[in-house]
Amino acid sequence: MGVRLLRSRELRWMLLGVAAVGAVLGSAITMMTNAARAGAALEERKLPMRFDWVACEPNCGWVSAVGIVTGDTPKDFEDFARDRDLTGLTLVLDSSGGSVNDAITLGRRFRGLKMRTTVGTTLRPSRTSDRPRIAPEAYCESMCVFLLLSGTTRYVPDAAHVRVHQIWMGDRADDAKAASYTAQDLMIVERDIGRLAKYTFDMGGAGDLLSLALNVPPWEDLHELSRAELRLTNIVTTEMVAEVLPLAKGAIPVALAPKGQDKNQERFPAVVAESDKGQSARSTRTAEALPPNTVAATPQQ
Repeated sequence: MGVRLLRSRELRWMLLGVAAVGAVLGSAITMMTNAARAGAALEERKLPMRFDWVACEPNCGWVSAVGIVTGDTPKDFEDFARDRDLTGLTLVLDSSGGSVNDAITLGRRFRGLKMRTTVGTTLRPSRTSDRPRIAPEAYCESMCVFLLLSGTTRYVPDAAHVRVHQIWMGDRADDAKAASYTAQDLMIVERDIGRLAKYTFDMGGAGDLLSLALNVPPWEDLHELSRAELRLTNIVTTEMVAEVLPLAKGAIPVALAPKGQDKNQERFPAVVAESDKGQSARSTRTAEALPPNTVAATPQQ
């Protein structure tokens, strides 16, 4: 009897120990998976921008735009849009910025399509029965902020990071203080600042956005816009996720929705700012956006 009791207790403690080890391993695997996903997302933000159509149901979906804007990005978007009607759809951004002039060209194209914009990372379903989701923990930095501004309706989740800084000569961003500059270089930078200012006002942005961005040199950390600054600069036009993602019933990506918000809230019509007709945003390799703190501070990092 005593021997049987002892064995029963030992067995119980062994089972508890196995359960504890299993819980620890499960937690560790989850942490490793989340870290791997975060690392993969970071790598994607450093690659040339890629566009993907994400369908959650036959009648709902969004466009995912991940990566930096390069000289090829406007053409890549035209190729992507050729056989699709993207009018009025939502663009979900996760980007470290890129070329100023190419981003302006791209932003004007988005506005021409009356697209809506938000910040997020698209999570693909692991099972066929699952819907794709949008995680709010994402980054929109440098020229991405001006792509965000192109939306007719713009929503930024609380967990997203929207960061700005000055534009700079792309081939001298590694060590901006030590580099040499000619009068021609200064003319190019000032010209592109002028183009960016016109674009900002055309998109309905405020001068405060330019002021905040142009006060941060490339050798300092990017400035992350607070909720108050997002409203002050007119980056955010709505606090309701349903206005940028009015998907089929029950298909609103819950990860983006603020706690307690009605996911089926009616969308209100947006005001579309007039685009700049006849403005040629010629692509150059200069005055490109600088990424966040990296060892090699180039537009591709």
